[in-house]
Amino acid sequence: MRVLLVEDEREMAAALAAALAKQGVIIDHTRTLTDAFELTRQHVYDAILLDRRLPDGEGLSLIPRLRKGGNDTPIIVLTARNEPKERIEGLDVGADDYLGKPFLVDELMARLRAVMRRPPHLAEPEIVVGRMTIDPLHLGVTIDDVPFEMPRREMLVLVALAKKKGKTVLRSVLEAAVYNYESEIQSNALDAHISRLRKRLLDASAGVTVHNIRGVGYLLRED
Repeated sequence: MRVLLVEDEREMAAALAAALAKQGVIIDHTRTLTDAFELTRQHVYDAILLDRRLPDGEGLSLIPRLRKGGNDTPIIVLTARNEPKERIEGLDVGADDYLGKPFLVDELMARLRAVMRRPPHLAEPEIVVGRMTIDPLHLGVTIDDVPFEMPRREMLVLVALAKKKGKTVLRSVLEAAVYNYESEIQSNALDAHISRLRKRLLDASAGVTVHNIRGVGYLLRED
């Protein structure tokens, strides 16, 4: 899950990004409406977390601008402005949900999953490939119905490959699935994740193999 966080309080943003990362969420963070709009033009997000009090204006003003341009990414407003009138205002302008600060990360994750289940963002319930069943929303994997654990970044790579099973996935697409746009990615970082993932799947007899398409990307194929 890749999420855009629009929040001007740096400490709040850092703490939230760290907490969500533990849940397998890739966070791109910006402090302004201007940068937020530009990022939505450059990247596809599963959801947007939007504060209201931002340095360059009212956060809610971003919503109609996105909707007018055809961007229907689910938006959850996260704000200390949590009076009933303010919640109604946020929902009426087009927010999918409205959560007052402070909040529990577990509740935010539940709300993220909920808005992503709504059409047209209905998440693929599961991906079956080889002997594996993959839940891309909750980042869960079973092999023959037995839970199979792996590190978060390897899991993100696996989900990205499984969504395009049998097709080549570009390196840039895989990197975007694992890292946020601010990350400094070492040249061999993705290859290291792939190498460990390939061995893990082989050792577990998962029924799939990760193939290197030299100079292009990787492909997940059933054995």
